[in-house]
Amino acid sequence: MEPDRIAYSPIVERPKLKWPNGARVALWVCPNIEHYEYLPDPVRIRDPWPRMPHPDVLGYGVRDYGNRVGLWRMFEVMDKHDLRCTVSLNLSVIEHYPEIYEACEARNWDYFCHGIYNTQYHWGLPEDEERAIIRQCVESYKRLTGRPLAGFFSPAASHTVNTPDLVAEAGIKYFCDWYHDDQPFPMTVKTGRLITVPYSMELNDVVVYYQAFEGDDLARMIRDQFDTLYAEGAESGRVMCIALHPYMMGQPHRLKHLDDALGYILSHDGVWKATGEEIADWYYANAWDDVQAHLADRKEG
Repeated sequence: MEPDRIAYSPIVERPKLKWPNGARVALWVCPNIEHYEYLPDPVRIRDPWPRMPHPDVLGYGVRDYGNRVGLWRMFEVMDKHDLRCTVSLNLSVIEHYPEIYEACEARNWDYFCHGIYNTQYHWGLPEDEERAIIRQCVESYKRLTGRPLAGFFSPAASHTVNTPDLVAEAGIKYFCDWYHDDQPFPMTVKTGRLITVPYSMELNDVVVYYQAFEGDDLARMIRDQFDTLYAEGAESGRVMCIALHPYMMGQPHRLKHLDDALGYILSHDGVWKATGEEIADWYYANAWDDVQAHLADRKEG
């Protein structure tokens, strides 16, 4: 049997999840603001730039476009819809691109850590090395922002079997590496407590693009997914995550589709424009105890 990292509970049998003001859907929009090293050190399992010997100017340049151009277009769209985003942030961005950090701060955006660089993976890390890296992330975020780190998503969606335990041990509230639910849910960890907050690989522009879909396809998927979650949310609240990359959705021919999709969602009542930390804090304060009691009953039954 698989490790009992997350207890099974059908979403239709759980305690009803109620969002603030009776909202049906907690919408969080997650721009991945990343830095890819031009000449990364060798990484154990995967070459960050496998297309050719380093430097891979094509791969690097495409991603650099997002920080130079694409993100600034996306700021305009988010401002239009009064969206306070939650940034999936490579912490090196704060020091490499201070203008980006200043623009995010001016908008009071939220953050979760996406590692230091997006070219340094966790796959294959021994436990002590991964612990040191996560601790470095917590300390670096505190040093650079003055705030505690609330969420964690392993760089490039890499992780080990130890990652949830080490994230909880470091005092982080929520984890995004598991894409297993439409509601937050407790994880079993060795110390402290931890929840998953639903991140998305389905509504993720990079994943969609590599399936040979385009901006209008993603916009249609966003609308369709929202319609289903909105209907279900009348009974019990749902989370909808839209995961974006400025070098993808910030391209001139794609941005209008993001604008249209967000406009469609926000034309509905009962949508909570939330951040990752707001979702986590609400869940801990209003749902954690009920779900723990529910899981205890299931285990005893």
